[in-house]
Parts: sequence; C-alpha cells; structure tokens
Amino acid sequence: MRRSRATGSAGLPDLGGARALVTGASSGIGLEIARALAGAGAEVTMPVRDREKGARAMAEIRRTAPDSRLELADLDLARLDSVRALAAVVNADSRPFEFLVLNAGIVLLGDPVRHVSTDGYELHFQTNFLGHAVLVLAILPLLVAGHARVAVQTSLAAATGRLDLHDTLGIERYTPLRAYGASKLALGLFGVELGRRASDVGVELCHPGIAPDTGIAADLRARASAAQARLSRGLGSTPAQAAEPALAALTGEVGAGRMVAPSGAFQLSGPPAPARRFRRLDDPATAAAVWSFAERVASTA
Repeated sequence: MRRSRATGSAGLPDLGGARALVTGASSGIGLEIARALAGAGAEVTMPVRDREKGARAMAEIRRTAPDSRLELADLDLARLDSVRALAAVVNADSRPFEFLVLNAGIVLLGDPVRHVSTDGYELHFQTNFLGHAVLVLAILPLLVAGHARVAVQTSLAAATGRLDLHDTLGIERYTPLRAYGASKLALGLFGVELGRRASDVGVELCHPGIAPDTGIAADLRARASAAQARLSRGLGSTPAQAAEPALAALTGEVGAGRMVAPSGAFQLSGPPAPARRFRRLDDPATAAAVWSFAERVASTA
C-alpha cells in the first residue's frame, strides 16, 4: 500500500490495512512516529528492548488513539541473536510490511569509554547501523511483498561523520560523537544502497534535526556552557515535530539525491521538506562496501 501526501502536511492519509514496523518506538521521536501511524489506521509493530517501557508507550499511544492496533516485539539491536530472533518471528508470520522506520539509536555522549557489543563491534556502530542492516536483509522479502516505504533516520552528525569499515571496534581516535556520526553515516549509506538494489521498495532518508526533549539533546546540553545550554532550549522541535520528517519520508515523494529534513535554519527545526542529501551520502563505492559488509555479517550463523 502506497499513499501519498504533500511533504510537510500536518495529517497522514488513511493507512487502514497497512502494516508498519518502527524501531525505537518506546520513547521520544519513535514513539511519536508510531503514534501518528497508528492514529492513521496502520497496524504498528513496536520492537523494544524493555517490555515494561514498551507497554507504557503503548498505553500512551492508546490514550490519544484508543483504537490503535499495536504489537510489542522483542529487539535488542546490540545483539545480533536478538535481531535474528525478531526476523524469524516476523518471517514466520509471513505478512508483508508496507512501512518500516529505522529510527532506534544510541549516543553515549556523557561516557568517554569505548563500549563493544557482545558480537564484537563498537556499540554505536552495531546499535545504530549494523543491527538495523541485518534486520532489513533478513526481512527484505516481506518488504518487497508489501512494496514497502522505508524511512532511514540518519542524523545531522552524518554530514560530518567519517566511516572506516576496517575499524568496526572504533579504536582509532574514539569519541562518542565521532562514533555516533560514523554509525549514522553507515546507516544512511546502507539506505542509499538499499534504494538502488531493491526496486520494489521505496527508500527515503531523513533526519529529525534536534529535539531538546530527547536523550541526545539532553546529553549535549549537559556538556555545553551555560550560554550554549540556554540557546539550545530555544532551538529545535518537540518530539512530535521531530517525527514529521520520517512521516513525510514514508508518505511523500522526495526525489533522487534528496532527503527529508527540517526546513529551518541549519536544518535544526521547522516543517519537513526535501533537501539535498549530505555529500558524504553521495558515495556509491562506500555505499556498496557498507552493503557488502552488512551482507557478510548477516550471512554468518
């Protein structure tokens, strides 16, 4: 099912009969994306790491959309066995997805220590990129069957991020912000290559700008000077506003070489609109290398 709307319009079309999966839907921007899709009639699967937090999110959505069709599932993107388990569950169900939002992510700005997942990858790299990539590759037949629209939630940090696929442990010059930017750049490049390879799937990249009420903004403010912190409170969007680029990516036409971003100054906030993709995302060779890397990981037992 493909429905269109003007990018940046306040409402969604009727999504009754559609099925969506939104990662990171238990709080923040992901919660607002799930709320909007469910309110428009979609059946929304919410894969979560914390079931109690997920149940609270479901209750919050039903507070404003009591007839919402919601389903919790288990997913810890930092564990590839968890990713594969979720893929097995949804593949066994065999119903196609019409919408997928790759939204979940972490940024450990207050922690200078480099963390490594149980699978042996730097934690930002696995959580923000690799877990999503392995999930997409595992459920790709369901996305193709649903002629799905996929919103790939990257970040302003990807515009200046640097990616080294030979350093997936993040050893070289590690800082949390550098690792975060690299992970979001990798996710964006994977999305570009997914759009090139999967002709029956519509893939659009987006980013939310900044949302002061989300975890990353709080971490940044904690590290800022008093003047910078005061300024940051006046910038950005609410989580609901920050959800709009992803919703526009799912339901609008963006155009080749474009992404959906906030239309305000420096793309920090404002209504969503098509914008030129970050230059670092226009790198076909690196996008193909990212895809090949994800395929190798996905093919391992």
